[in-house]
Amino acid sequence: MQFENSRLFAQQLDTKDPLAKYRNEFIFPQINNKNAIYFTGNSLGLQPKLAQSYVNEIMNDWGNLAVEGHFRAKKPWWDYHERFANQLSKVVGAKPTEITVMNTLTVNLHLMMVSFYRPTTKRYKIICEEKAFPSDQYMIASQVRFHGLNPEDAIVELKKRDGEHNFRTEDILAKIEEVGEECALILIGGVNYYTGQVFNMKTITEAGHKIGAFVGWDLAHAAGNIKLALHDWNVDFAAWCSYKYMNSGPGNVSGCFVNEKYHNKKDIPRFEGWWGHNKDRRFLMEPEFQPEDGANAWQISNAPVLALAPYLASLQMFDEVGMDALIEKRNKIVAYLEFILHEIDKEVESSFEIITPSNQEERGTQLSVFLHGEGKELFNYLMENGVIPDWREPNVIRLAPAPFYCSYEDMYEFGQILKRGILEK
Repeated sequence: MQFENSRLFAQQLDTKDPLAKYRNEFIFPQINNKNAIYFTGNSLGLQPKLAQSYVNEIMNDWGNLAVEGHFRAKKPWWDYHERFANQLSKVVGAKPTEITVMNTLTVNLHLMMVSFYRPTTKRYKIICEEKAFPSDQYMIASQVRFHGLNPEDAIVELKKRDGEHNFRTEDILAKIEEVGEECALILIGGVNYYTGQVFNMKTITEAGHKIGAFVGWDLAHAAGNIKLALHDWNVDFAAWCSYKYMNSGPGNVSGCFVNEKYHNKKDIPRFEGWWGHNKDRRFLMEPEFQPEDGANAWQISNAPVLALAPYLASLQMFDEVGMDALIEKRNKIVAYLEFILHEIDKEVESSFEIITPSNQEERGTQLSVFLHGEGKELFNYLMENGVIPDWREPNVIRLAPAPFYCSYEDMYEFGQILKRGILEK
């Protein structure tokens, strides 16, 4: 499509957008008495209007039924988490039995590593990407130390080539082959949080299995953003937060994928708790643990239904729209934002460098932009004038136009605000 940097053109795109109506299903922050142009769905998604009613339903059941809400509520609490399996399986490309929701992301990654990081004298190394999200770095290092190993020896970081912003798949595969039989686990973020690069998860998973390692993925920036096929890619495990592209609310619950080949295995190590026990026998209070079928065996505590409620509300919209339609708009609106950035770059004495891959297959919703010659003053100007982006040192802004609630006119208006911010400095 031939784009134009005009308000009329952007409005015409919005008129033809089949997802435009969903914009009205979200609550926007107000800046200068107008809806903010919201670019930080990669950090915290906007609140769906439907979320409040889902939370109120539980509050009303709690008030009216008290403990009986576990079984007599409209959506009984004791199996509330099971309602996610069918809908989430479509979002991440899994079988419903391979999905569960519990805890928060880093907690779940720790729990997954109980099962899938089992170092031996020979096979003990973990491959991850350099400058992974700090929580992943801390988690991996602490797991290594927990097993009595030295992180400097046990952790192998994938490197970018000098002067390049993104990882090359061929370099990742070469490193996997080099570490070989010493590798116990490959654990990478499916989408790099800083640059927005999407990793070739299928190819990397195959390479990891070829050398006998487990392969898991942190999908914090991938779930609800990119096309996933965890089951078909034969991924061993994965976990994701729900509060970014999936709009469940700050710090909310995490989803987990456990490949069906590990279900009902009696020899797999796992931290166990009441809610992972055989559902039909759970309230018999038996002393011996009998795991639930499927990924629910990794459940530990009863479900935090007040936290789950907003997530379930958001998933209703994902189920209505489907990932294919979301990705179709994502590709178009990100391409339009990229076009706008290049057009503004021509009009001002500045230099923007988009460090996110230009290849559509290697990126999702996020564009990370180096503002050469500009400082945080420009970011502050954007914030004061109706735009909410994300700042990362030294001079990168991350822009994530979530397809559920961002409009093409937002992209145009952002370009005009950005231009004024540079010219007025």
